[in-house]
Amino acid sequence: MQVVILCGGLGTRLREETEYRPKPMVNIGSRPILWHIMKTYAHYGHHEFVLPLGYKGEIIKDFFLHYEAMNNDVTLELGKGSPEAVCMHNCHDEAGWKITLSNTGEKTLKGGRLKRVQQYITGDTFMLTYGDGVADVDINKLLEYHHTHGKLATVTGVSATARFGELILDGDNVASFQEKPEQTGSQALISGGFFVFNRRIFDCLTEDEDCDLEYGPLETIAAQGEMMVYRHDGFWYCMDTLRDMDALNKMWAEGKAPWKIW
Repeated sequence: MQVVILCGGLGTRLREETEYRPKPMVNIGSRPILWHIMKTYAHYGHHEFVLPLGYKGEIIKDFFLHYEAMNNDVTLELGKGSPEAVCMHNCHDEAGWKITLSNTGEKTLKGGRLKRVQQYITGDTFMLTYGDGVADVDINKLLEYHHTHGKLATVTGVSATARFGELILDGDNVASFQEKPEQTGSQALISGGFFVFNRRIFDCLTEDEDCDLEYGPLETIAAQGEMMVYRHDGFWYCMDTLRDMDALNKMWAEGKAPWKIW
């Protein structure tokens, strides 16, 4: 199952870090949060990733293009000047990951980014998440749930603050998808990302820069009764601000990172 991870935003609320790097490359411990997200999917057997890039996307490309050299022990024989003189000693657990890195425009909104990577999505169903949130979601149970209802979309619902899109529910059916409402009920579920989509989602999108995902397409899909919620009662955290980054790093440093399931 392919996994799209949106990596193109400006990350303006984390400007202290994103002035120099895209938000998915901000570290938790010694690795970017993007790596942590990918490790979660890989733990459940999903190793094929499509990364729509935008703001400072070249930093993400550089990270993966040099991943082998930077994460393996290396034996060099100086003076030969040939790649054949390099020996890699396998020291990492990411063998088999397949990563498509696609430049989707620095200013393109999320819907346009997704549409622009349509050519790389080969199956009828794929997963999507944001490049700034970690969770201990059971990805395979999420997929199983999606296949039980036959609707176009499944969104993972979590309990959190009003910073994020609220889900108005009718049972497990998402009756309304409201991105960042002014007020959220104390018991409301919000969108935690970790979506599953049928490829019919592409019919709702355009490659235009101003094509969003939450505003418009997901609102319409919910109104048409084509979105269901997968309720996640476990850990979920979005790295939206410097305070969030510090909190996640503290969990990691103390060995108390609930999302580390690998």
